[in-house]
Amino acid sequence: MSETIWLALGIFLILEGLGPLLAPNGWRKMLLEIISQPEAQLRRIGGCLVVSGLVMVYCFI
Repeated sequence: MSETIWLALGIFLILEGLGPLLAPNGWRKMLLEIISQPEAQLRRIGGCLVVSGLVMVYCFI
C-alpha cells in the first residue's frame, strides 16, 4: 500500500513539473490568471478537482 502512495506522489510530481519545465512563460501567465480570480471561484475550482479525483480513485479501486 505505501509503495502505491509513493508511486502516485511521484507521478503527481512529474506531471506538475512538466508545466514549468516545458512552458515556463505560459505557466507563469496561468499562475497570474489564477491569482487574479476571486476566492469563491478558486474554492469552486478546488472543489471540482477534489470531486474529480475522488471519482477517478473510486473508478480504479
